[in-house]
Amino acid sequence: MSTAETETSTQIEKPENKAGTERVVATAPAPPPLSRAGRRVGGLVSQFGLPAAVAGVIIGLWYLVSELALNQYQRFMLPPPHRVLEVGFFTWSNFTALMSALRWTAEVTVIGLVISIVLGVGAAIAMSQAKWVENALYPWAVVLQTVPILALTPMLSFFFGFALTPRIIVAVIIAFFPIVSNTLFGLKSAERSMHDLFTLHKAGRWTRLWKLQFPAALPAMFAGFRVSAGLAVIGAIVGEFFFKQGQAGLGTNMSVYTSLTEGEQLWANVLTASLLGIVVFVFFGWLSRRVVGRWYLPGSR
Repeated sequence: MSTAETETSTQIEKPENKAGTERVVATAPAPPPLSRAGRRVGGLVSQFGLPAAVAGVIIGLWYLVSELALNQYQRFMLPPPHRVLEVGFFTWSNFTALMSALRWTAEVTVIGLVISIVLGVGAAIAMSQAKWVENALYPWAVVLQTVPILALTPMLSFFFGFALTPRIIVAVIIAFFPIVSNTLFGLKSAERSMHDLFTLHKAGRWTRLWKLQFPAALPAMFAGFRVSAGLAVIGAIVGEFFFKQGQAGLGTNMSVYTSLTEGEQLWANVLTASLLGIVVFVFFGWLSRRVVGRWYLPGSR
């Protein structure tokens, strides 16, 4: 086989085939690499432009359903977005009540999440050190995750009343399991060769845990933290929805506005609760990049 290359980057191959014909294969020149500024712009468009486009589609569908699919007697269920902004956020009395509720819900969320992290990481460490501890505790962690929270509300109200404490307990129950499962998986994910190296150097149990297992578990741990962050917000909302005494949180307001059929304020509280969940999720994503390192995260290189 003979090959001739022209100045226009055209390759001519002359294979020995039965027809005796020549096959011409044209290769286009490689495109120039993107500059650093171009890559940065592309990354910003992908990170912020695409979610903004999806948000525009959602708002358009929201208007479509509210204005066309619902009549004037049904529209309180899904008021148009501009009415939610006008009544829920731009009316000062409603906005101050919303911010007060956000404060209490955020407090329950943060306290419940911190307690879940402490208990979940501690339980996972104990289970990683002895198989019998894992066999004894892990099934009950699964049971705690699957028990309907409504079945526990009468007992929680009987022992702890209706104020702040039962709301925090509900948030802990809902956010606990992802932290346990992800941390335990991460602690077990250290390479066997590294375990052999630590054994060769006669490292103790706590040295192995602190210098080998715990660093290997950090990516999985923070993945669990991000999941539990959103679940803690849900737990706080659920707790406030059923334990209505004491300071009114977002869940309490949702229950009140639902009974009063005040759709604008109801949706304002729903959007605020979603924003709280996003903020907590983004915070743990940022913290993960600082602690674990961007080089370890998929797609960060």
